[in-house]
Amino acid sequence: MALEFSLTREQEEIRDLAHEFAEKEIRPKEREYDEHSTHPADVIAKAHEVGLMNLNVPADYGGLGLNAFDGMLVGEELNWGCTGIGTSLGANGLGAGPVLIAGTDEQKATWLPDGGYVLNGTKQFCTNGGIADIQVAFVTTDKSAGPAGIAGFVIEKGNPGMRQGRKERKLGVRASHTAQVIFEDCFVAEDARLGYDKEGNATGPGAIGAMLMLEATRPLIAAGAVGIARAAFEFARDYSLERVQFGKPIAKHEAIAFKLADMATEIDAARLLTWRAGWMAMNGIPYARGEGSMAKLFSGDMAMRVTTDAVQVLGGYGYVKEYPVERFMRDAKIYQIWEGTAEIQRLVISRYILGERRAIPRPKLVKDEPAAEAHAKAS
Repeated sequence: MALEFSLTREQEEIRDLAHEFAEKEIRPKEREYDEHSTHPADVIAKAHEVGLMNLNVPADYGGLGLNAFDGMLVGEELNWGCTGIGTSLGANGLGAGPVLIAGTDEQKATWLPDGGYVLNGTKQFCTNGGIADIQVAFVTTDKSAGPAGIAGFVIEKGNPGMRQGRKERKLGVRASHTAQVIFEDCFVAEDARLGYDKEGNATGPGAIGAMLMLEATRPLIAAGAVGIARAAFEFARDYSLERVQFGKPIAKHEAIAFKLADMATEIDAARLLTWRAGWMAMNGIPYARGEGSMAKLFSGDMAMRVTTDAVQVLGGYGYVKEYPVERFMRDAKIYQIWEGTAEIQRLVISRYILGERRAIPRPKLVKDEPAAEAHAKAS
């Protein structure tokens, strides 16, 4: 098969739709939501209207049915708009992912609509924690069983045993709601357990679904890091062409020009790693060398470097809230932390390349379907 880096017309169309939405609906509100740390419900509603929500959920269950690669294209553009709002838009995938991977057809139809379990405990740092209509929790049901004793459950909002705890006050991504979810004698039906039918028979990957979900979402997180880095680079580049010092734009001084060259190179390198991981996920190819972790690790570190350099290019102006690069830098830091810290990604990669860990076989989440056709169905 020939090596190909170009996008199809359908992929360009869905990317352009996401970019236009980010430019017209997200960017005008990014400062407001960051300053007040509020959930962007109105932007989410508009994204749902135009078909930019539930990207990887199959069309049969009301989603777009995009493959993993197409979803990454959309994610980069939304996070180019604002990574806080982009995170709020993409957070549905955190709940939908385990259901798609491990749920039965009935569970998928129910959650994407006796006996049981009692959950007790607290989950820290939950995106949309306490305000989402559906929560997915992975809990320990048998401590002596190791990984086999971990089970995933779907819990509906309004369950009297589940409530929101403390809402976090964060450095960045302040437009994304983050809070504790507290379970106190939270009763859930047996058929809400992912990977098992009503009779208790295993129907899917079960506990391994948590690991599969993280592997599937790491390229999406990497795409978001590329998006915010691109936004910071573009702003710094444009500013450097307008700011004049010593008789010429600062972009013409090598100290700035070389910095911009490094920024552009690292963004492209991160995107290539991210596209490779997305292509592998789209085709059901296991990450035999930790390729998903490589994309997430490099992109997260790159976003932090690029946004910090963007602040440096603006100098004192980069440090004040009048310009967005200080927010880009605050937002970028989370990419070295969530979905597994940079240190954990290095651990995962090292175990693969040293032969201590084998790739997890996994199915494609959705069928290969042209993006435009999927979007038409969702609309």
